[in-house]
Amino acid sequence: MTTIVVTGGAGFIGSHLCEALLQKGHKVINIDCFNDYYDPAIKRNNVMETQQLVEKLKLADDCYTVEEGDLRDIDFLNRVFEENQVDMIVHLAAYAGVRPSIQNPVLYTDVNINGTVNLLEMSKKHNIKSFVFASSSSVYGNNTKVPFSEEDVVDFPISPYAATKKAGELLCHTYHSLYNINMACLRFFTVYGPRQRPDLAIHKFTKLISEGRPIPYYGDGSSERDYTYIEDIIDGVIKAVEWASEGEKKYEVFNLGESNTINLKRMVEAIEDALGRNAEINKMPMQPGDVNRTFADVSKAKKVLGYKPSWHFEDGISKFVEWMKSVENI
Repeated sequence: MTTIVVTGGAGFIGSHLCEALLQKGHKVINIDCFNDYYDPAIKRNNVMETQQLVEKLKLADDCYTVEEGDLRDIDFLNRVFEENQVDMIVHLAAYAGVRPSIQNPVLYTDVNINGTVNLLEMSKKHNIKSFVFASSSSVYGNNTKVPFSEEDVVDFPISPYAATKKAGELLCHTYHSLYNINMACLRFFTVYGPRQRPDLAIHKFTKLISEGRPIPYYGDGSSERDYTYIEDIIDGVIKAVEWASEGEKKYEVFNLGESNTINLKRMVEAIEDALGRNAEINKMPMQPGDVNRTFADVSKAKKVLGYKPSWHFEDGISKFVEWMKSVENI
């Protein structure tokens, strides 16, 4: 049985990943600090759902454990890694969000960069040879070439958050080069679906529209995002886990998206259709740090990993709204 540490395993993507790994027979150690970036009760509920899956699958109790602590706390990490024989790290934990990073760049740099270095040090110290790092499409900045390719220059981030993700990729390459650790850096493109963080646009808009309250509508509605449904992201991460666990001396960056752009206007219309009610629009100027468009070229992930994104946007929105109705009674 392979033991995999998942950082941020109580969050949106992390909780889905923990469940997928458990279903594949892996032992999972979820490291999460349950910070208050959003209501920690949401993350604790995610953990409860994962624990319910363990019971449903009749897995041993030690197949899924939760270690509550901060990645900046090296003593905490030393204890976790000394008490467990870890085979792989999937590093999802980070302070997320472009706009908040502009308000608090010191915190984002501290958590996202120093936390990543500490995990890489654990890999070196404990001879862990497989590491998957969650990067972001934000590293592309306002790239004018579309779709975005892993070969594109990403030296011009426009937010501290994006800069920390680019720094993480570089640090991963450094430790790969020095210590022969297999590295897969995954650039996620705007993930949505059940359990999505409440601060993200689709979740926020769905709740506001359902309550008859105005939504903040930045720009003229033409900004575009490559929205990626959670099941497709998890498929890509699992395939990256398998890729990184085989062979040796590998470092690659992969885009994980749907390779299909949806503008703001269409996104709002899809939510309106799923809810059966119209949105009240509060038009606002574009925000600093926001990019005009994201668009993933996923040909590399398809070829190397066997990644197969398949969700259509409107279908994903319908599933998300269905989930929102079940948990928030909208």
